[in-house]
Formats: sequence, C-alpha cells, structure tokens
Amino acid sequence: MSTRRTTAWLALAGCLALTGCEFKGAAAIPLPGGAGGGAGAYKVTIEFPDVLDLVPQSAVKVNDVAVGSVESIKVGNGASYTALVRVRIRKDVVLPSNAHASLRQTSLLGEKFVSLDPPTTEAASGRLRDGATIGLDRTTRNAEVEEVLAALSLVLNGGSLEQIQTINRELVLALKGRESKVRDLLNQLNTFVGGLDKQKADIVRALDGFDKLTTRLAAQRETLAVGLRDIPAGVSVLADQRAQLTQVLTGLNRLGTVAVRVIQASQQNTTADLKALQPILTSLSLAGKDLPDSLELLTTYPFPRTVDEGIKGDYANLWVTADVNLVGAGGNTGVIPGPIASLLPSPPALPGAPSVTVPKLPTPVPGASLLPSILGLADGGSRDLLGLLLGGLS
Repeated sequence: MSTRRTTAWLALAGCLALTGCEFKGAAAIPLPGGAGGGAGAYKVTIEFPDVLDLVPQSAVKVNDVAVGSVESIKVGNGASYTALVRVRIRKDVVLPSNAHASLRQTSLLGEKFVSLDPPTTEAASGRLRDGATIGLDRTTRNAEVEEVLAALSLVLNGGSLEQIQTINRELVLALKGRESKVRDLLNQLNTFVGGLDKQKADIVRALDGFDKLTTRLAAQRETLAVGLRDIPAGVSVLADQRAQLTQVLTGLNRLGTVAVRVIQASQQNTTADLKALQPILTSLSLAGKDLPDSLELLTTYPFPRTVDEGIKGDYANLWVTADVNLVGAGGNTGVIPGPIASLLPSPPALPGAPSVTVPKLPTPVPGASLLPSILGLADGGSRDLLGLLLGGLS
C-alpha cells in the first residue's frame, strides 16, 4: 500500500507542477547542443516576418554547413510584430555585411534552420560583425508544406479545376470538323503577328506621333471649340449660296473649255515665238555681267563711276581753259579797234584763195544776255567775243 500511495502522490505533484507553469508545447523546448557556442563567437540579430516553428538551438548554416545556432527568438517592438532571431556564429566564419538570411528546412518534413548566403543582386561588401542586424529587406522564407497543401485544396475544391473537363469537351466539339480552317487561321495569325513584329518600330513611331497630335489638340481645345461652334454658321452660308457657287463653277468650266481651245489653236504660233526668242535670250545670257554694268554706268552719265572720289565735301571745283585767237576773231568780225588792228600784222594772202564773205551775226543772240552773268564776263570786247562764240555755235 505504501508504494501505491507514493506513486499517486508523485503523479499528483507532477500534475500540480505542470498546471502551475505555462507550457507552450514541445516546440518550446530548446534542442540540446548547437554549434557556434565556442569562445569568440559573434552574435547577429535577424528580422523575419514569420519564423513558423523555428526553435532555439536550431542550426545556422552557410552552404549547408552548420556554422552556428539560434540563441533566442522574440517579438520585435512596435506595431510590425516581426520576429527577432538572435544567432551565434563561429568566429572563423567570414560573411559580408550585406549578407542575406533565409528560413529553410532540411527535408519536406524536416527541421527548420537559418541559412546565411552572400548577396546575389549586388556585390559583397564589408564584413558581418558582432551586434549587426539583418533587416527584413534581406530576409526570406520558403513556402511551407501546409501552405502548399492548403493552396492545392483551394484549387481542387473552390477553384476552376473541376471545369477543365467541361472546357476540354466543349473545345473538342467546337473544333471537330474544322481542323483545317483552324490550322489556316493559326497560320494567318502567325503571319499577321510576324508582320506586326517587323513593323514594331513604325507602330511605336506612329503612336508617338499620335500622342504629340493629341497633346497639340488638347492645347488648342478652346480654338477647336470656337471652330466647331462657328462651322455650322459657315455651312449654312454656303448652303444659302449654293446656286451662286454652282453658277461660278459652271462659268469656270466654260472658261476652261475656251482656254483649252485657245491654247490648242495658238500652239504653233506660241512655239514659233518661243523659238524666235531663244537667240535673244541666249545673247542676254551671254552678256552676263556686262548688261547690269552698262545700266549702272548709264545712271552716272556723263560722269564716270569714280566721280565721287574727285568731290571732297559737298562741292566740286571746275577749271575751264579756252584757247581763243582774238586777233583772227577781231579781224573777221571788225570788233577790234583800229589802233590795235593797225599794230597787228596782216595775215599773208594765200595764193589763189577765194574771197569769202563773212555773214553778220544775228542780233540779239538768244541767251546771250544770260551767259555773261553766269560765266562772270565783263563788258566790251569780252561780250563781243561771247557773241562771236554764240554766232559760231548757231
């Protein structure tokens, strides 16, 4: 009896002990042992959105080789409720500071472990040291078997998987007896898609141009609105003047007919005139620069082109030299006084020279009264000399 009582009391004590403490299941019991516990090991904190059934003392591996173990797991601070996994790693394991961490398992139903890997999308840099943290942007986890089975169950029970047989049966019925037409349709579709692929650049260019056009139209929306508002009034005016427009077009038609007849009737003469103009146009073409140079010289006649080089300022000096034989002029006209004429030697008579009667100058000479004042001549013999000159010119 004493042995039975002792066993009962021990079972009761064990039950009381278990009910007095919080028990979270077998997953809460840490695994014995674990790598990374030697001297000099460094600790790193890893953030995971969900660690599933990862437990302390789980392995930490690099290239499927255990280099450490999980020390503790706790919930992060704040509203994110992320899992903070603290791991120990051997001191001889060198990892880059931007290493990635993933939650994996050894087999389909095996235990979970933390895998540390170098980055794949960027170059490795730095070194992972004690107290470092690997954030959520560099952590991932694989899909669980439970999640895969749950998704498969959703597809099989509530998805469209059961409708595949119906779809297959209806598709067969639709294509039955039309295989050649469907095959030809697929060949034409392949050719069409190939043509579109070859003209891909042109299509993109056309779309870009259409985009620019729509942008310009959007910028001129108010102008287009005014135009659309005024177009009905313009169309109404054209409709009211339809008879006049028809009459004008009919007249233009008759004018065109007459013009064609005139051109056909004068075709030979026009051709002959053009052929006759050919030598003239050829000569004008050969004249080249001479013709415009002549026209330029004509505008400055009787002065040369360089006449402006002789004018310094706003006036020009003019010197006139007149070589006149006063003796001969005075003897012929009788205007030289007798004493002067007696002093002058008489000209020798030419043998056989006929006598010539000198005609008298007309009195008065036209314009003779104006020239002395213009030229600044004095009275007397100079005026008679001017009259002689004008008489000779007349």
